[in-house]
Amino acid sequence: MKVMKLIVVAPCLLTPFYVYRGPKDKEYRTAIEVRKLISSLPEDWHILAYPCPEFELLKWPRPPMSREVFEKLGIKRVIQDIADFIGRVITEEKPDAIIFVGVKGSPTCGVYTTTSSDPDNYPLTKIQEFFYMKKNERISRYKDIIKVAGLNLVKGSGALFGELMKRFGELSNTFWVEIDKDNVNPGIENIKTIIEKIEKQPKN
Repeated sequence: MKVMKLIVVAPCLLTPFYVYRGPKDKEYRTAIEVRKLISSLPEDWHILAYPCPEFELLKWPRPPMSREVFEKLGIKRVIQDIADFIGRVITEEKPDAIIFVGVKGSPTCGVYTTTSSDPDNYPLTKIQEFFYMKKNERISRYKDIIKVAGLNLVKGSGALFGELMKRFGELSNTFWVEIDKDNVNPGIENIKTIIEKIEKQPKN
């Protein structure tokens, strides 16, 4: 039976253009490093880049938001659909190992760190305003929205990764990695270490 191993990766780690405000230098650097890692993988490793849940709900561009704001706006249905998709791939393909790779601070794809706020204090009018801004204006103003909305990094999983951990956290030979776009190298090295560990496991 052919061996197959799987990396389930947040799509903005491969292509920076999903990022809510548009990519900055750190998003480009992160995507380059992740793609380098992927290009070095053995043939039995495959990549599952799921649809961006935030894009599916609000399209692009969109202002910075917290997990709670996305939940208030109805992200749960999107999360369930994406988790079902990932689950079906796992059920049908039966990978021998899975690495889930998320993004530090993401309201949906954070693994151990997400963004939180009081959803009742979020200025919802900013959603449409932000959509029509040009990139330079979005880049210059997104931090103002973070401040006004009271967005803060907290320990915990984003909306999607919370659901994925609930569904797949007990699977054997499954690993979870969080990439910090402000300091990408530790996350990349963590993935490499996990892959080396998996590759050294006895073949069935």
